[in-house]
Amino acid sequence: MAILSTLHFRPASVRPADAPARPDSVPAPSARPASSASARLSGSLASRLNWLRAGVLGANDGIVSVAAIVVGVAGAGASTPTIIAAGAAGLVGGAISMALGEYVSVSSQSDSQRSRIDQQKRELRDDPAGELDVLTELYQERGLAPATARQVAVELTGQDALKAHLSMELNIVEDEVANPWHAAGASALAFTLGAILPMLAILLPPAELRVPVTFLAVLVALAATGALGAALGGSRILRATVRVVLGGAAALFVTWLVGTLLGVTVF
Repeated sequence: MAILSTLHFRPASVRPADAPARPDSVPAPSARPASSASARLSGSLASRLNWLRAGVLGANDGIVSVAAIVVGVAGAGASTPTIIAAGAAGLVGGAISMALGEYVSVSSQSDSQRSRIDQQKRELRDDPAGELDVLTELYQERGLAPATARQVAVELTGQDALKAHLSMELNIVEDEVANPWHAAGASALAFTLGAILPMLAILLPPAELRVPVTFLAVLVALAATGALGAALGGSRILRATVRVVLGGAAALFVTWLVGTLLGVTVF
C-alpha cells in the first residue's frame, strides 16, 4: 500500500501542459464532407418537394380552369357534345400553355446554372491555387479552424474540385440541373390530371344535376389540393385551404352566372 500510494497515475487522454501539441490533434476533416453530403441531400429533398408542390398547383389550375369553362357553357344551356368540345379545348389549351410557361421558366434557370458551372470550370483551370484559397475561406466561414479548413479544402479538391466548389460556392449539383423538358411535361400532366375531374363531374350526372355535382366535386378537390400545397409549402393549412376553395367557388359562380345571363345557344 505504501508503494502504491507513492505512485501517480495520469489518464492516457490527459496531456501535460508543457507538452507540445501533437499533429494528430487537428480535428478529422472527414466530418466536413459528411456535412456537405447532408446539405446536398437536404437540397435534393427540398428540390423534390418543390417539384411536388408545383405539380399540386398545376393540378389546381387544371381543376379551376376547366371547371369554369364547362360550368359556364352548361349555364348557357349547351348540349353535351358542346360541353365536351369546350372542356376538351380548355384542357388541351391549358396544358399546352402550362407546359410552355414552365419550359421557358426552367430553361432560363437551367441556362443560368450551366453558365455558372462553365464559369467555375474556367476559374479552376486558370487559377487553381486561388480557387483553393477561396474554398478554404468558405470552410473557415462555416466555423472550421484555418488549418482544418485548409486540410478539408485540399482533400476535397483532390477528390473532385468542381463538385466541391459548386456545392460550397453556388449550392449547385451538376447532375441535378433542372431539365426544361421534364418540367414542361410534368406541368402539362399535372394540369391534365386536374382537368379530368371537372370533365367527369359535368358529364356523368343527369343534366339537371351537372352544375351542382361539378361545384361540389371541384370544391372538395380544391380543398384537398389547397391543404396539400400548404403542407408542402409550410404555410397554415386552414387559411390556405379556405383561400383556394373561396377563389375556386368565386370562379365557378361567375362563369356560371355569365353563361346563364347570356343564355346563348351554342351549336
